[in-house]
Parts: sequence; C-alpha cells; structure tokens
Amino acid sequence: MSLLSKQAREPRALPGKARPGQRGSMNRKRIIISVIALTLLCGLALAQRPSRRSRYTGPRISEVPKNDQDLSGRFTFVRIRYADTSWCNGQFDPVIGDGGFPWSHDYPAAGRHLMKIMAELSKIDATLDVDEPIFTFDDPQLFKYPFAYLCEIGCMNLDEKELAGLREYILRGGFLLIDDFRMQSQFQNLQRQLKQALPEYELKKLDVSNPVFNCFFSIKTLDVNPVYGAYYTPEFWGMEDKDGRLMMVINYNYDVSDYWQFSDNPFRPIEETNEAYKFGVNYIMYALTH
Repeated sequence: MSLLSKQAREPRALPGKARPGQRGSMNRKRIIISVIALTLLCGLALAQRPSRRSRYTGPRISEVPKNDQDLSGRFTFVRIRYADTSWCNGQFDPVIGDGGFPWSHDYPAAGRHLMKIMAELSKIDATLDVDEPIFTFDDPQLFKYPFAYLCEIGCMNLDEKELAGLREYILRGGFLLIDDFRMQSQFQNLQRQLKQALPEYELKKLDVSNPVFNCFFSIKTLDVNPVYGAYYTPEFWGMEDKDGRLMMVINYNYDVSDYWQFSDNPFRPIEETNEAYKFGVNYIMYALTH
C-alpha cells in the first residue's frame, strides 16, 4: 500500500473541525468552559435572589405603624398580625418586613404593587402609594375593611379575643386571604385555630371551576410553580358560609404575594408574575361582589 493510499484513508480535518486525536481535548475544554459559565450564572442568580432574612432593602421598622388615618373610604389592602409569635422566636429579626415578624413578610411592597394593578385594571377606587394598615383580629377598626391578608400561619397562636375577632370578621362579610406557608404541620396549626373560631364550618379543597377563579380573569389551571420546592405542591382551599359564599381562600404551599412584591424585579419570570396578579385580582373582585 502506497503512502498516498494510507494518507488518503486518514480523515482530513475540515476547516473548524478537530482531528480525532484532538476531539477529546477540545471536549474537555468545552466542559470546563461550560462549568465555569454555569457557575457564574448561578452566582449571578444568587446575587439577585438574596435570602428571606436579608433581601429587603427598605428602611427597617421595629414598631408596628399606627393606623392614624382612616382609609376605609377607598378599597384598601390591609394586613393581619398576630400578637403571639413565640412558636417561631429566634427565627426572625424584631422588625417589620422580610426577615422580620412572620406575619409581615412581603410588607409593604406586595400590597402597594397589587393596589396599582387593581387601579389599572378596574374602576375600583383603590388606596395607592400607602403602606397597608396592620390590624389584629380583635381590633374594631378591622371591620371597616372588607378584605384582609394573613401570612405565615405556622407561627400563629391566636388568643381567645383574636379568635372571637376572626369569627366576627368572617361572619360579618369580611374576606380573608391566607398565604405564604407550607408543610402539613403548618396547615394543621391553621386548621386547629379555624376550628376553634368557626367550629360549624369546614375547609374544602378548591378546583379551577370555583367562581373565585373565574370572576374577573379566567384562570386556566391551579398547577402553579411550587415556590417552596417540588415536595410542596401548591393547593387552594376555602371555607364557605351556609349560602355558599367563600369567606376565605387559603394558598397552601404557595406564596402569591412574593410575586407581587418582586414584580418590579426584571429577573422574575413575567408569566408567573402575571398569573400571581390574576389570583390577587380575582380574590379581591370576588370579595367585593359576593
């Protein structure tokens, strides 16, 4: 066999293509570069998503703001606080907002942003650019507001006055959104206290056909992103009065207000944020029309 024929049998490297002996080395280089790039991207993502205890960059408020102004003349988003947080002591800083008291998570940006969306999408005269009022269930001023938000109920331990206030608020037509909690033990804590306050009513799991998911936007699915991880599948629960009116909606294993809070963050997925706003708008519209 001539030298020419041997050379003819060897594969020739095409422009921009490696010889067989070089491919392993180049593949290794590609892998190394990919790993470095992935590491940099992960570092950037983590930098853009700080921990729950540190991501709030606004002023740190150590005392609950006083509700000096009566905002009941307009639709106002209000927040519920519970006095006893002893079950979670040591797990948060004594401040209002992310990293602080459990009932204050996502305050105040989530409520502010949701009210802007309500004002843009409807003719509701919403209170804008104001940090939401904060009430306990036994505060008589709460009854001026038809919609209230409550979160992180795994740390909640209501006393008798708060339980009585919860019952009265709900039965007088108030609507309660319970959000931002996970795990069966936290849900059981909520169920126990709701049973104390409203023993004659039962919680029921909601499906997408419920009017609350179709009263303004037509929400197509409840299979939302598991924000707490794959082991915590979001579920939607409610409690109806004797006439079938939902008195509350419970976002179990979900945190809809987190999307509201960071909706001005360009690193948040637009589609999931839009869906979270649809839930919020529907909850409010249902509360005001039923």
